[in-house]
Amino acid sequence: MAQMKLALTWLGHGTFLFTTPQGRRILVDPWVMGNPACPPDRKAIGKLDLILVTHGHSDHAGDAVEIAGATGAPVVGNFEVCQWLARQGVQKVLPMNKGGTQVLAGTRVTMVHALHSSSHIDDGGITYLGEAAGYVLGFDPGPTVYFAGDTAVFSDMQLIGELYKPTIAILPIGDLFTMGPDAAATACALLGVRRVVPMHFGTFPALTGTEQALRARVEPNGIEVIGLKPGQTAEV
Repeated sequence: MAQMKLALTWLGHGTFLFTTPQGRRILVDPWVMGNPACPPDRKAIGKLDLILVTHGHSDHAGDAVEIAGATGAPVVGNFEVCQWLARQGVQKVLPMNKGGTQVLAGTRVTMVHALHSSSHIDDGGITYLGEAAGYVLGFDPGPTVYFAGDTAVFSDMQLIGELYKPTIAILPIGDLFTMGPDAAATACALLGVRRVVPMHFGTFPALTGTEQALRARVEPNGIEVIGLKPGQTAEV
């Protein structure tokens, strides 16, 4: 019998749905209803086993409360994000911080560093929600995936590569609020990955980085770009 693979579905912007080889469903950065890049037929998420939040900005955590309530899935995030979500009515939160690991939904979830801010804005002003983070997801069987979240490139990506040995990186390339394609190419080199999935580009005109620019930088170095359109799924 053929080995089941990990399926990753890009829902647009920074939102991904992972379906593990065991059939577990993990949603990262739940923003679908107001996400202009998410196809209408993908906005109904369905069954979930776990939700991961990289930081508190509305274009990443905007639907966490509603989706957690509808699915009953627990939410992982940093301590501050989880406390804030609990105050909004999320019943089950699983806080952690950088360097920590939890085994959840059959997946080894490690929180790692990111260079970005984290906050929620409402009528009362800005609530700061700790530091932004990324995740290293160890699927067994399956690959180890580095999900960067929103970040600039930083030299300790080399340490992430050495410690966790990811084989696939999911990196933002839009520029302005995150790194662009040139910096993402440097991130691939620091991480030592041979496959990269671009995200966080094309959602708004201000996010000018392109998949084509990333390909031009990394493919000559033997790195495969797994390019997805919003709503598409790749098996890895």
